[in-house]
Amino acid sequence: MRHSIKKIFQNLNIFMLFTIFASFIFMSFIFEQQLSFDKINNLSHQKQILSKMASLETDDLELALIQINGSLAELKSNTNELKDIYKYSISEKYILNNKEEYFAQLNKLNSLIDSFIKNLYIYYKNLENTLKTQENTNNLKTSLALLNHHIDSIILKNVSYNEEKFDIFKYFSGFSFIVIFIATLWYRKRLYFIYTDIIYLASGQNNKESYNIYTQEMDAISLRMRRKTVTTDNPILLDQVTGINNYKGLVQNYADKKDMKDSYFTAITILEIDNFSKSKRTYSQELTQAILKKIAFTLSLHEKATDVIARTDYNQFTLIFSRPSKEQAFKDADIVKQSISELNFNTPDNTTITTTGGFIIKPNNTNLEEAMKQAKETLTAAKKIGNNKVLQTMNTSAHNL
Repeated sequence: MRHSIKKIFQNLNIFMLFTIFASFIFMSFIFEQQLSFDKINNLSHQKQILSKMASLETDDLELALIQINGSLAELKSNTNELKDIYKYSISEKYILNNKEEYFAQLNKLNSLIDSFIKNLYIYYKNLENTLKTQENTNNLKTSLALLNHHIDSIILKNVSYNEEKFDIFKYFSGFSFIVIFIATLWYRKRLYFIYTDIIYLASGQNNKESYNIYTQEMDAISLRMRRKTVTTDNPILLDQVTGINNYKGLVQNYADKKDMKDSYFTAITILEIDNFSKSKRTYSQELTQAILKKIAFTLSLHEKATDVIARTDYNQFTLIFSRPSKEQAFKDADIVKQSISELNFNTPDNTTITTTGGFIIKPNNTNLEEAMKQAKETLTAAKKIGNNKVLQTMNTSAHNL
């Protein structure tokens, strides 16, 4: 089975999106680890501030109170910074779902800081009262110990959060590595096969039977190249004047390309040169052949790998187009007709060469001969209406070959 380059690159696009997503997860994890370090540094700094506050000089009470107020503001600022850090901890908010627990810890931290500061004020304001000094000292030490213990508990809890996040990241990183590793080998192999197909076609040895083409699109190109070779080797399939397919060549090429059309619509258009019949020859044989060759060349410019073009009568050309939609097929047939009308010929009467066409969508249950007969009937109806137009049947049911 041949693979589609389109599907390979569509899947490759999905794989690249996955690698971007995985890289984003890795980057987010590293960023959150940095936030975790910032959190620990913040809490450690608070412990240092508390230690300094507990050992202030007692000689100048007014200076000590000013230092306490400054330290209190710094502690409050650090606590608010811990709340801000949580805003960017995506995994803790949406995976661990620990918001209530975390903010309860910070609220308790604020409460213990307030209690410590209160005891600190009482301690310094009552230094002269020797009866209460020991009691105030004990209260201060107790509140400081509780505060330090709570900060330690927050740090330990943060370590447990990191362990949970690491477990999740560990499994995701393992899964990502396996996917990326397998997909990389998979797509390296496919891209190599696409490359070898290109080298094969570029070598011009497209008749080499030992080489098995890997991709559908390259096979289509090979078939088209092979068709041009067959044109030289099998003159019985060619129109001797124009060099394109005759009716036999049309049938042969149509049969060769049936499997290349996927679920596309197959349209048959028969174009007839207006006022250009075998029984009523208006121009010399040399000019007639020049007109036919130029029209055939124009048709070949619009031919795609899955298309078939042929001269099937003296003044008639048949186009078999494979397109994603009926509208696109009709539009392309009309463009071909328009391109022919824009050609310049040195006719004695300076007449513009135009064509009239009959267009149908080939039903799946109709053979080629019957479909061409329907196209000719449509052409007959078109000629009754006027020249230089393509008429399509009203019954254009959606079928592919």
